[in-house]
Amino acid sequence: MRDHLDPSISEALRLALSALRKEILDFEFRYPLDVDLEAGPLESLHYYLYSEKLSWSVMVSDSSGVPRVRHRLYGEAYAPGYIAWWGLVHLGHFLRHGDEGSRETFLRQVDWLEKSATVRPDGAVVWSNPFHLVEGATLLCAPWLSAETQGWVISALVRAHRLTKRSALLELLGGSSRIFELTLKEGGVRIPLTRGALYTEKPGTPVPVILDGFQTALLGLYDLGMETKDPRVEELFREGIDGLKLMLPQWNYRGKWSWYGARAYLCPPAYHKLNCLQMMTLARLSLDETLAHYAQRWRMERLSWADRAEIYIAFLLTKNSHRIKHRTWRQNRRMVQEMISQVLREKSENGQRGNAA
Repeated sequence: MRDHLDPSISEALRLALSALRKEILDFEFRYPLDVDLEAGPLESLHYYLYSEKLSWSVMVSDSSGVPRVRHRLYGEAYAPGYIAWWGLVHLGHFLRHGDEGSRETFLRQVDWLEKSATVRPDGAVVWSNPFHLVEGATLLCAPWLSAETQGWVISALVRAHRLTKRSALLELLGGSSRIFELTLKEGGVRIPLTRGALYTEKPGTPVPVILDGFQTALLGLYDLGMETKDPRVEELFREGIDGLKLMLPQWNYRGKWSWYGARAYLCPPAYHKLNCLQMMTLARLSLDETLAHYAQRWRMERLSWADRAEIYIAFLLTKNSHRIKHRTWRQNRRMVQEMISQVLREKSENGQRGNAA
């Protein structure tokens, strides 16, 4: 009989309890994020959302000033989407305060993104996530694509091109929409629907996809369409808007709040605020009344005290039900590595059977 818990299991339990405590005690119906109405027009450097007070506790900068994301399942890693978002926030600081250091921080992230781009044989330009991740029952094996990551990077590079006029950035942007045309089996992020399409943040997770990641991708496509005037990019944006409208009832909780992913659990306030402000922005850009209607109904300021109590209790119940279903407290780096090894073994065995046949 073992006298002590495995250190990795002990650490996972500690983090799980910390997250539970934070969710119970720090749940607030507010989040420091605002819409920037100056974003959208051609030549604008502003991004659609801005905050002076976001927490970046999950990041640690390397010696060159590029952040690495910390996660209990993969340690520290460069995440292109976070790097682009970090850059856009600093661009916002520069535009508001004239802080030259913030401008340099933005351009430093853009340099990293430019060097880290992969140009595929099919012409697609992608920024892959170089780490393994478990999302619910889905294992994402590195390197994996994400519509959200692609959206953040596109929005950052569009603004960098407007700022610097560097043709190399425009060349990269020219292939950045390709993965939105391709299905998951074809090496893309597209999920076709009866009307329109979804673009998935985490390929393989159930439909409907994670809403904020999908909407981030749509904002990136809008930026790209404005910058390049490419009719196909504009069509991809419209198809995404149609898919968003078609699936909206699946994300809607009683006309008050939003679900995370395929109704895995109610969104925590930060995610819900992001969902609401992104939808408000997409409604403005697309002149769509349906999106405007949902965005208005989801505003936190409209909630009564009874609504707030209902959402708080429903969030705790659904979130912890999700944890129990997927036993997330047992997840650790060793478990992920074992899952990856199993996948690789199965691929190898299937390949050998195919060769024998």
